[in-house]
Amino acid sequence: MTTHAEGDPVTGSLVRSAVRAAGVRCVALGAVSTASTAAALLLPAVLGRTLDHLLAHAPAARWVWGCAGLVLLIGVLDACGTVLGGTVTAGSTAWLRRRVAGHVLALGPRANSRFGAGELVARLVGNAAQAGTAPGAVAALLAALAGPVGGVVALALIDPWLAAVFLAGAPLLTFLLRAFARDTSECVTRYQQIQGRIASALAEAMGGFRTIQAAGTADRETARILRPLPELSRAGHRMWRVQGRAAAQAVTVAPLLQLAVVAVAGYQLTRHVLTVGEVLAASRYAVLATGVGVLVGQLSGLLRAKAATRRLDEILAEPAPVHGHCQLPPGPGHLELRGVTTRHRERTVLDGVDLVIPGGTTLAVVGRSGAGKSLLAAVAGRLTDPDAGEVLLDGVPLRDLRHDALRDAIGYAFDRPTLLGTTMEDTIAFGLRSPSPAQVRDAAGKAHADAFIRRLPHGYATPVADAPHSGGESQRLGLARAFAHEGRVLILDDALSSLDTITEHHITTSLTGPASTGTRLLIAHRAATAARADLVAWLDGGRVRAVGAHAELWGVAGYRGVFGEGDEIGVGVGGAGRSRRGGARGVEGSGSTERALPGEPRGAESGAG
Repeated sequence: MTTHAEGDPVTGSLVRSAVRAAGVRCVALGAVSTASTAAALLLPAVLGRTLDHLLAHAPAARWVWGCAGLVLLIGVLDACGTVLGGTVTAGSTAWLRRRVAGHVLALGPRANSRFGAGELVARLVGNAAQAGTAPGAVAALLAALAGPVGGVVALALIDPWLAAVFLAGAPLLTFLLRAFARDTSECVTRYQQIQGRIASALAEAMGGFRTIQAAGTADRETARILRPLPELSRAGHRMWRVQGRAAAQAVTVAPLLQLAVVAVAGYQLTRHVLTVGEVLAASRYAVLATGVGVLVGQLSGLLRAKAATRRLDEILAEPAPVHGHCQLPPGPGHLELRGVTTRHRERTVLDGVDLVIPGGTTLAVVGRSGAGKSLLAAVAGRLTDPDAGEVLLDGVPLRDLRHDALRDAIGYAFDRPTLLGTTMEDTIAFGLRSPSPAQVRDAAGKAHADAFIRRLPHGYATPVADAPHSGGESQRLGLARAFAHEGRVLILDDALSSLDTITEHHITTSLTGPASTGTRLLIAHRAATAARADLVAWLDGGRVRAVGAHAELWGVAGYRGVFGEGDEIGVGVGGAGRSRRGGARGVEGSGSTERALPGEPRGAESGAG
């Protein structure tokens, strides 16, 4: 079972989490923006009082200096707000990217299958940057709201009739803002979705660029990637139309309200209820109160950030694996799968798999393409969780283990290893807590990578980016990284596929020889690899059809067919021996009893089929 960790933001609360993460800087930005708005609200009153003193030929020097001081203060506060806004946005974006990237890595392969690599990159780069503006937009929007509210209050203080006239037209402004918010949210969401589709198509093409180049279909792929561009253009134009329409409506309505306020103020001036300075202040407050243009801009930014946040929330809504608090007891690396079932979309890939791998055993898993071998390897080391059933290591369910205990105990090597790290030595030592140079070189020797590493310009200190290496050399570096791990279980997911026959023979001999330690699980495609393993698990249609020695299983035509061998061939490859028997005991037939592993009671048999 997987759940959200306590305190994880879910849909609708990520903006608040980003605001909290911004902390003091966000509070400072809000305070500076509010202070700037307060100064802007105070300026019309001081200007009006200055004008009244000048018209009355009264001393006005302190009022003039007060106006100058307020103008200077507003400029300083605006500059501080700009700097704080940039730092808050940068900090929030960094926090969001760390949060989402950590969750993606915790999800593992499921994140890529659910969203796709291109979509994940688009959300982590573009959407996170847009969502990172949310804290600053919230602070700016609060300050922008303070302007109209303060303007209405100031009008009421000058003359209640002025506020009444303005409030009579306020519902229309509110309606315009609501319509703008609704239309903008829809447009922005659509625009970001199309951007994600383009990014996904580009990532697919980059992953298969050699195939595209070899097929001569670059133009066709370019057209496929850019096919959504007209739709993106329409969505972008619609956003501009929505914002332009809102601005045009604001330009139409706001001046009418301002004229109404000024007209009433002029009338009150003729009745000697207001002074000339108060009329000037009222005209400025009417402009502040109808500051819809500022609100439209701030609201637009906040809505774009909110739409981007929803796309990040979709990633965070995927439950990440939860680890337990148990440590492993001493043991030989006894691995057991009990009733493991996994599904991908509507398809059941592994169906009730039962498999026991005694500690110290080398087990090869074979099967046709699509049988679920790689998924079984991922489940066996908890790179992904099964939909049903459980996996135990030395009697402890993997989901009950602490994360560090799990990763210390189980190591992996893959068919296409990603070489992480700065230098070749860093690549092999990647993930180790305190690796020593001797440990790194010993692992490279076991993987037959030491010789070609030493031929590099700087040996083990050669930067990975500057070290050309073939597919086989990359696999040997991945194997060296796995050998340096020294855990109880080593899982090789087709990690020998790019090696030449001689190198593969040497590595499999070291894996299966008397000097090898721990439990080995190999995903094998070659009969020679299966022949050197202690046992072979034959996976067929998502179920374990048989478990036994390669020489035993070779007598079954279906098993030979896994390696492309016909019925007429009866010679096991790689020393499996000659077998003309009609079939290995208990390996065929839907109702057959599977062969028990050595040392296991008949009640703990490994067959699932």
